[in-house]
Amino acid sequence: MKELSLYFSYPFVRYAIIVGILIALCSSLLGVILVLKRFSFIGDGLSHVAFGAVSVATVFNLTDNMILVLPVTIIAAIILLKGGTGGKIKGDASIAMMSVGALAFGYLAMNVFSSGANLAGDVCTTLFGSTSILTLTKEKVMLCIVLSVIVIAIFILFYNKIFAVTFDENFAVATGINTRKYNLLIAIVIAVIVVLAMNLVGSLLISALVVFPALASMCVFKSFLSVTVSSAIFSVVCTSAGLFISVLAGSPVGATIVCIDILVFFAFYIIGRVKG
Repeated sequence: MKELSLYFSYPFVRYAIIVGILIALCSSLLGVILVLKRFSFIGDGLSHVAFGAVSVATVFNLTDNMILVLPVTIIAAIILLKGGTGGKIKGDASIAMMSVGALAFGYLAMNVFSSGANLAGDVCTTLFGSTSILTLTKEKVMLCIVLSVIVIAIFILFYNKIFAVTFDENFAVATGINTRKYNLLIAIVIAVIVVLAMNLVGSLLISALVVFPALASMCVFKSFLSVTVSSAIFSVVCTSAGLFISVLAGSPVGATIVCIDILVFFAFYIIGRVKG
């Protein structure tokens, strides 16, 4: 405890805890929607798109890569969700094409044009988030807080509409809900969370933040509200534990959080089987 309190005296640790909890909360809320809409793999696809955008931003030496990464990821999210609901190239194929293409393009750009001395370290940090969460500036923390509050507020304000669109889109259309508008809103929220989550676990592990809390909660609970609340608690607790362990043990932040998610998921799965 003394060692932990010593670490808490450093601003970068406090920043990491604040950002980690907010990202975990937002990811869990979104995860329930994506799992129920059968779009759980979209987070992985968008994370690869974000990696490509980060690579381009690095090549051009942009001081704030959010200027490029956020709009590119939002556009990709809109395209993927549109493809999944009626495009010529269906959701899983479009996700595969876009994610592999963006990953290859980003790595190629960093190899050909990057002037950094530690290319392997830059790529590893972007993919696995090994150090980025512990190097956050005050400005990035404030941006993360603002974006997270917006995401949570959108989920609360439009909870009923999101619920209707998630469970039965055809019925939602019949009741007069503008499903296109709410699918667009969901796409934008997905993109924002993916970009934020890259700072926490890196682009390759984002799906874990989205999927594991929702799936674990569905093993035990049945209603949409109870699954959502359970998913939020699951994600926040596991992320906090992962951050604490990572700080004390010096292990990679993203990988530690994901491993804890997996362990707790199996605990929920066993509880669900026992309950029948």
